[in-house]
Amino acid sequence: MSLIGQSVTVVGAGVAGLAVARALALRGAAVTVLEQADAIREVGAGLQISPNGACVLRALGLYPALAAASVRAEAVQLVDGPTGDPVTRLEVGRLRPDQGYHFLHRADLIALLLQDAEEAGVTLRLLTRVAAVDLSGPRPALELEGGKRLEAGLLIGADGLHSRVRAALNGPEEPFFTGQVAWRAVIPGEPGAAAVAEVHMGPGRHLVSYPLRGGTLRNIVAVEERAKWAEESWTLRDDSMDLRLAFDGFSPRVRGWLDRVEDPWLWGLFRHQVAGNWVDPRGVAILGDAAHPTLPFLAQGASMGLEDAWVLADCLARHDSPAAALVAYQALRKPRTTRIVAAASTNARAYHLDGLSRMIGHTGLRLLGRVAPALMLNRFDWLYGHDVTGGARR
Repeated sequence: MSLIGQSVTVVGAGVAGLAVARALALRGAAVTVLEQADAIREVGAGLQISPNGACVLRALGLYPALAAASVRAEAVQLVDGPTGDPVTRLEVGRLRPDQGYHFLHRADLIALLLQDAEEAGVTLRLLTRVAAVDLSGPRPALELEGGKRLEAGLLIGADGLHSRVRAALNGPEEPFFTGQVAWRAVIPGEPGAAAVAEVHMGPGRHLVSYPLRGGTLRNIVAVEERAKWAEESWTLRDDSMDLRLAFDGFSPRVRGWLDRVEDPWLWGLFRHQVAGNWVDPRGVAILGDAAHPTLPFLAQGASMGLEDAWVLADCLARHDSPAAALVAYQALRKPRTTRIVAAASTNARAYHLDGLSRMIGHTGLRLLGRVAPALMLNRFDWLYGHDVTGGARR
């Protein structure tokens, strides 16, 4: 199906939304992105782009920009949180060396995606908030705040955790609180910091940290199990003392980082089901967090959104009709993202072991890391070795 001149409306200017906008515009579509904010800005935080996400950026012609904006990772180091002793090390830098594993500030990724989407001809409309999605007619329509109605040729929902497009396809849902909250912060970095993601594991809690922007900054994400509920929001602040107290029993290295944190962001971790319906054959699709919100324990949120964007655009270009393309898109993406979301949930339990299970688990990881380090990495071939682009180059 030719996409030249095809009218596409994307709701949401996050990673997935901007990536699919560029992917479709490069194929000739007339793409408009609707964003409710008054400017494209991102709350300061880091993210990881593993090889399966990096290959999409390469296929979109964005790999040089990714390489310039990111820290290319060497390894992921698992550490005993209270003692600071190493447990095992995964040499992720050896995975797909043609793509690499990258640490990146979220704002930098959004900036490069936005610039290149606009260069490809994408139109961005700010201060455009969707109040409702109407799928009762022959074409999808958006009811905007202020009363305006907008019909879409093809409607793509990249509108995140609280997606109105997802709700129109699936009805309301009730995610459940996992009993975990997460803080995130960015602090000044240390000169010469190794390009390593450190995972400091402790009973009922863990902390992940890695360098950003050439080591000038350090990203921190800290997770604690607790009964007290916290809102599922990216825009809540917390007292830095609460964060320090939660990790008071950790090593001096961790406590030193947390002493430099001011006003961390806090959000509750909720479990969502992978959406049952991703598409409507009349011309509606969802992707990214709108389709498969995930817990942050496998660092795959951004990479899954990039994969979705490529596959959706590719299906629309390859199939004879939008309906066939959308059905194929869901069939290709839903099983893989379901597996990734489940694997992320499993990681949460592994990081928070206590007592005898903790001792046995850490001993096993140390032994496996010494005897068969390649085996540790091979367990993730299904994830990091996957290339949705088939080696495509723009």
